[in-house]
Amino acid sequence: MGFFDILRLALRNLREAKLRAALTTTGVIIGVAVIVTMVSFGLGLQRNTVARFKELDLFNEITVYGRTLSSIVSRRLERERPGGRRDGPPENPNQPRARERSSERSLDDAAIAEIAGIPGVESVEPNIQFTVYVRANNRTAMQTVSGALVPNRASRFKEFAAGGMISAPDADEAVVDQSCISELGYEQAADAIGQTLEFLAPPDTRREADEQLSFFGIPLEDTGSHQTSAGSLGERSFRIVGVLKDELSGRGAGGRRFRGMMPAAGVYIPLPAARDWSTRHRSALNEVALRLARESRAIGENETEGYPSAVVRVTSPAVLADVKKRLADMNFNSFSIVDQLDEISRVFLIINSALGLLGGISLLVAAFGIANTMIMSILERTREIGIMKAIGAEDREIKLIFFLEAAVIGFTGGVAGTVAAWIIDAGANRLAYQFLLKPQGASFVDFFAIPIYLWAGAILFAVLISIVAALYPASRAARIDPVKALRHD
Repeated sequence: MGFFDILRLALRNLREAKLRAALTTTGVIIGVAVIVTMVSFGLGLQRNTVARFKELDLFNEITVYGRTLSSIVSRRLERERPGGRRDGPPENPNQPRARERSSERSLDDAAIAEIAGIPGVESVEPNIQFTVYVRANNRTAMQTVSGALVPNRASRFKEFAAGGMISAPDADEAVVDQSCISELGYEQAADAIGQTLEFLAPPDTRREADEQLSFFGIPLEDTGSHQTSAGSLGERSFRIVGVLKDELSGRGAGGRRFRGMMPAAGVYIPLPAARDWSTRHRSALNEVALRLARESRAIGENETEGYPSAVVRVTSPAVLADVKKRLADMNFNSFSIVDQLDEISRVFLIINSALGLLGGISLLVAAFGIANTMIMSILERTREIGIMKAIGAEDREIKLIFFLEAAVIGFTGGVAGTVAAWIIDAGANRLAYQFLLKPQGASFVDFFAIPIYLWAGAILFAVLISIVAALYPASRAARIDPVKALRHD
């Protein structure tokens, strides 16, 4: 018999037992639908996570670390202790010390310029961040301030509730987030645009004392330096030009929004202004650390300590690995989310495998149903098999009949199961949006992903499982003795 003759015979046999074939196919449909639905949920979770990382610029940015004052002081203290011992409680071996991220090289302006010259680097933004009291709208609040590169193509400066980005690197302008203007008493984001934001700081008493007129060390006039009035607060004014739009997700510590590797802040000012303020209003601890570093000659008298870190933005995620290698050649430690991609991929592989295994159990149950159907078919068609063998049908042709019957059941169930999974996924997405996302004001999110390889692989897997399930029934049918089969009633 030819292949198409065997195929027509297999289809005829299935039509003669429509109910049994339909029930067996239903088992395959359920198994395939469960597999595709569960695996598509894992793939959707992975796709949404990666897409969110891309949206947050985590694949376009690298954090590079410079030599910090704390690392310099720590090394000096260790050398001064007898035997180089360390005081204090033992450190957790799973928690690397913060200074271990510090590089041996200072991240100063010259290093920033050198990094900016690396092929594939779009911009380098030093991390300057401090906390200060700000005053606006007759209210005072403590805010975290960060220096911002101008112009800045980072995605954290793309969505504004009102206004826009700082116009120039030397402009006395500021961008704030909605949490900041809320603390300052503005009801609407637009109300803060154009308003003055004052940075408050105590007066520099040492500088004032040095500038007093004296005669052989004796002050010529009583300046009342021990009295401090409210008006003596040092301050610098910035004009609010933009209010960043808050998001339902992507928030950092304290509820601040964040994008990319740069820490979140409530107020952003140009980098030169941030550098000037942080240098002039250095904390007492930082001042002590700087003097210790200069005493140890790790930093020259006229040398600045450099930046603790900077964010390197690359032109494409494809060049990120090359840029990281160049940074390592320049003796800079760095970090990017790509360092964790293997771990993230491994986690999602485990999740998808577990979901696929759970779905595969239902398809395994369907395979037993197929085997049972084939065995029952042998018992009912024993005489027919004997006649076919008596007129010259070979064993392989008998086996092929049962294999094709099982393959038809698997293919039909695989296609129908994939369609059912699509329907289930669409319904689950709609319900999740209607009852979970929409009440919170969030946009629609597709929680499932069904790529071509998933549904095609599911159909192929169903066919293979069906054929495997028919191995024993087909072999049993091929071993039937035609003489005994013809006597079978």
